[in-house]
Amino acid sequence: MIYNPVKAFFGRGVINELAMEVSLRGKRVLLVYGKGSIRENGIYDAVTGQLKKAGAEVTEYAGIKPNPVIEDVRAATALGREKDVELIVAVGGGSVIDSAKAIAVSVPGQADPWDYVKGRETPLKGIPLIAVLTLAATGTEMNRFAVIQDDAGKEKLGFGYPPMYPVVSFLDPSYTISVPADYTAYGITDLIAHALEAYFGAGDASLSDRFVIAIISEAMEYGPRLMKDPGSYDLRARIMYAATMALNNLTMYGRVSGDWGVHSIGHVLSVLYDLPHGATLSIAYPAWMRMKKETTGDRIRRLGRELFNVDTVEDTVTGFEDFFTGIGSPVRLLQTQLKSLHKEEIIRTLEKNRAGGNHHRLSGDDYRVLTELMW
Repeated sequence: MIYNPVKAFFGRGVINELAMEVSLRGKRVLLVYGKGSIRENGIYDAVTGQLKKAGAEVTEYAGIKPNPVIEDVRAATALGREKDVELIVAVGGGSVIDSAKAIAVSVPGQADPWDYVKGRETPLKGIPLIAVLTLAATGTEMNRFAVIQDDAGKEKLGFGYPPMYPVVSFLDPSYTISVPADYTAYGITDLIAHALEAYFGAGDASLSDRFVIAIISEAMEYGPRLMKDPGSYDLRARIMYAATMALNNLTMYGRVSGDWGVHSIGHVLSVLYDLPHGATLSIAYPAWMRMKKETTGDRIRRLGRELFNVDTVEDTVTGFEDFFTGIGSPVRLLQTQLKSLHKEEIIRTLEKNRAGGNHHRLSGDDYRVLTELMW
């Protein structure tokens, strides 16, 4: 099925359309955002000005963390139920919008939000969600998926239901200009990883493979230029567009599924050590490809030919590592300078979370080999 119901506004100044979109959907608004950077760069004032113009009654929930936690989703859900909100406006990157998606399906429901994350309950509806994107990375602005973690249980899980699609998303590349260098790099890594998860999924989809290669090529051409010129609106726009296209279903048409095994590995590293999501992926993907060279070598070598003009698995993996290193994203755990890394803890948590993909399954021996390769 080919389906994406998200209405997306892209370009400078598109926030001026927010008041109209809000007025079409409700007066009682829950405004969700992170730890306050939007107050410093003017985005908060632009958004709240539009909400005021729409005549909205606004309740705020601030403080969403970079690795979003279920406690915030629960607290915001309770607030949304108390205020009988009709609409959520999420202003931020993937963590904020993912949290808002979970809140949107939890407010009208009766279950604990973690039951939706775990798949123990299925939401039948959600309240409308409008996303205002401030970080080009996850593609969450144009899909139905989210990732939430439970620190107590050492679980970080992806999940998705049809009511979690945003109804409208606002993508203004100028809103990402204030993003610091490290998170700009992690966003570039994340969008490449999303394209790769589709590429290594199940099913023969030659046109979608070409979409994947084009998206990665775009990131590899313009990403390093952006790192050298972070104030460039044009370069920010190119990376934002690539990130959205990498996970809005475009690369999945014709496939049975994506794989998502590397993301599940990265989630373990995040929940254990609070590593930024993109950093976990630049560490995990080269290790995963090396581990899978015997069974997935043909697919890896095709990437090498298309992206790096090389013809071996090792040269392909080295090409990815050199790119990630060049933009400032780590390719080994020891490069993160964490002082409390423990191999056995990583292996145990990978096993507990059954980390692995839809198409490429992993076993206990794989977890040990993978950890050594990531080290």
